[in-house]
Order: sequence, then C-alpha cells, then structure tokens
Amino acid sequence: MKKIVLSPNPYRDRGLALTNAAKAMLEADGFAVVVSPAFVDVPADSPMQPLLRAGAGAELIVTLGGDGTMLHVARQVLTLGVPMIGVNIGTKGFMAEIEPENLHLLRRAAAGEYRRSERMMLSVALTREGSDILSDHALNDAVVKSDVNCVDLTVASDGKDIARFSGDGVICATPTGSTAYSMSAGGPIIEPEAQDIVVTPICAHSMSARSFVLSPGRFITITPKHRDSRRVFLSVDGSAPVQLRPGDEVHVRRSSNTLVLADMGGESFYEAALGKLAKL
Repeated sequence: MKKIVLSPNPYRDRGLALTNAAKAMLEADGFAVVVSPAFVDVPADSPMQPLLRAGAGAELIVTLGGDGTMLHVARQVLTLGVPMIGVNIGTKGFMAEIEPENLHLLRRAAAGEYRRSERMMLSVALTREGSDILSDHALNDAVVKSDVNCVDLTVASDGKDIARFSGDGVICATPTGSTAYSMSAGGPIIEPEAQDIVVTPICAHSMSARSFVLSPGRFITITPKHRDSRRVFLSVDGSAPVQLRPGDEVHVRRSSNTLVLADMGGESFYEAALGKLAKL
C-alpha cells in the first residue's frame, strides 16, 4: 500500500479540518495516510508521527499551509528525496499550488499523475577562523542582515568583488526564492526551474548596488564589516538568525541537493505570479 504523508500547519488548518478531509479522501482511494504536523511536537501517545519517520518510504508529502510551511517541511525531509506538493492555506502560495477548493487534485498527485518540477537549492556555510561552524541548505534564500543599523558589506563572486555597499543587508536567493524576500527588496523574478543565484542588496545606500543574476557555478562570499556595537545576523530560509562575529564570512554556492515538487499542470508560472502579485 502506497504511503502518503500529510503535514499540516495546525495554526493555519484549525482543528485539522482540511487535513482530515484529505486523509479520508486518500484512504478511500486505498492509500496509507500518515499525519505529521509541522511546527509542533508529536505526543508519544498520538497516532501521528514525527516527520522524518513518517516520510521514510513515502510516495508523496503533502503540506497544508502556506509557502512557509512548505519551506519548513522541505528543510526537514531534504535527505529523503520524496516529492512534495502544497495545499495553500496561506496568503500568496507561490509554491503551494493547490487551493482548498481543488483538494480533489490530491487524488491524482497521490496516484503519481504529476510532472516532476526540480528546484535548485543553495548550500550555505558560516566560516569562522578558517573553519565552517554552520552548514545549511536553502530552498528560498540566505540573508545577511543587520538588526537595526546599516552594515558595511562586501560581496564577492569567485573571489572577485561584485558589490561593496552600506545598507540593511544582502539576500542570496534561488529562482524559487526570487518571488520572496528578494523580490520585495527589488530583485528580479526568475522562473522557478531555472539554475541561477540571485544576489540582491537590501536598502543599499549606493546607486551602484544592484541585483545580480549569477550562474549556478559561482562561489559567493559575503563579508560584513562590524562597526561600533552593530550586530549582523545570518538567516537561512527564515530560520532562527545566527549572530556573526568580526572576521566571519558567509559562503553560498549551489547545493548538490534539489527539491522535487509535484506539478499538477494548472496555471503557468507567469499566470500564477501575475495573479498573485496583482493582489499585493
């Protein structure tokens, strides 16, 4: 019996009403359905399962929430290689393509009737005194940002400077993440299946500091200059920020990992993007 994992955001799907409807529908089609909620711990006496255990051997992971829920779940199941699809109970839903009124599309997705949409990811490393003290992977972006005041930043590609500026920070985004924070900072929209790295300054105090779209083979180094008592942080896909020390470097490159999304062939990326942006 094929296993399907439902990973709802309980703060979006109140009372798990949509999750239970999806579970009943898929079980009626003969699938084994496991519920593994995001953002909360699963009690030991619960019939639900922690996500990593639930995802092992699954055919599909379904998130029920917004794009943030998909990011959270994708980071946890990165090593499993299980295709994902999202039911959008959020606001924008650039990644979560199924709207609640089209929940029936999950029946086709569970049966494997979808196109595999491979999404590039970024490998992010924080280097301190010559050693990597943090390694992570981003589906959307890695952000180096000050807490309140401006910070001086140098951004280099393969050892050659591409930007030196003072501002609020800088974003390194994937094509998938180009419609997230990078876009709000003035960065370009990139087709989600493209293979590019987008570097976007945040509120730069320089007219020459612009977004760059780099080829996927580039190795990016971000070096903040600490002034006074100003603090600088690194956050990967919106995770808890890590404070940087003087001399720290953030290295970003294409990850060897990719995320596979189940594409149900609805609206084109252009139609979906223009429609959602028109509502902002």
